[in-house]
Amino acid sequence: MTWIRTIPLSEANDELRQAVEAQKSLYPAEYAVPMHPAEGGGSQIVTSHSLIPQALHHAFSTFGALMAPDLPLERRHHEMIATMVSVTNRCVY
Repeated sequence: MTWIRTIPLSEANDELRQAVEAQKSLYPAEYAVPMHPAEGGGSQIVTSHSLIPQALHHAFSTFGALMAPDLPLERRHHEMIATMVSVTNRCVY
């Protein structure tokens, strides 16, 4: 398994904290509790982007925008698409 150096939220600077909080605000409420928590309680996949806060913000903002409730698809359709993309990419989350 690959090891990626990360910055725990307890050691984050203001830029990283703001990026993490902005990312959380875009996601559906069901995503509030991570399936694979990192040190400090955040999601491991989000924490893996902690060295580049701008990349974290843009990468996860994209997903948040794609899951927006005001889009023409229903939430379940968004979840089915996200699931199929993860399966295709052999991703566990």
